[in-house]
Amino acid sequence: HRIRLLELLRANNFSGLQQLFASFFASIPHDWYRNNPIAHYEGYYASVFYSHFAALGLDIVVEDTTHHGRIDMAVIFNAHVYLFEFKVVELVPEGHALEQLKEKGYGEKYKSRNEPIYLVGVEFSKDNRSVVGFEVEKFA
Repeated sequence: HRIRLLELLRANNFSGLQQLFASFFASIPHDWYRNNPIAHYEGYYASVFYSHFAALGLDIVVEDTTHHGRIDMAVIFNAHVYLFEFKVVELVPEGHALEQLKEKGYGEKYKSRNEPIYLVGVEFSKDNRSVVGFEVEKFA
């Protein structure tokens, strides 16, 4: 999975990334969710993403502060910047992850790098225990 993740990221294949992470979450045993409220929170899902990117040794900043808030996860790789925002749809409306990245202007922090910046809104369902939304926009 590490090699596949690296290949997908290198190619900016965002639909492939969504499928790969859906597969990661599908492989987590259901017993790990029983009597365990951690899956109700954004941090649980974000930590799965973080651990996979960290295993590749990429340049990652979590809870990356800006003048308008915190980016859940910033990844710098292959002369590109990827800014991730994670949300649980049962706690916030669908589409809010990408919207937050845009509304708060999180890409501004990295604009001076003169590299492509991608805003990636990832949404999870605590009921489905998986990725249910994955939106990507290039920051202009």
